[in-house]
Amino acid sequence: MSEPVFSRPPAPPQQRSGCLQALTIVIGVLLLLPGLCALFITGIDPKFLLHDPTALALIVVCLTISAGGVALIWAAVRRPQ
Repeated sequence: MSEPVFSRPPAPPQQRSGCLQALTIVIGVLLLLPGLCALFITGIDPKFLLHDPTALALIVVCLTISAGGVALIWAAVRRPQ
């Protein structure tokens, strides 16, 4: 005869810490500030980027940091699977 197969009940969804989620969002917003400054500086005088490669590199680094901030905010806001 075949033996009965016992299956485990599905695990409840994992709960997130509200404090950690809020802290992650705050850090993400702080990381958006360098990108905002980079866009502001580029908007004032975009032609100086063509003549100064160091400034262009700094703008790219600041925008990359802001992309990390967007990723942190997105990770904090999305629902756990």
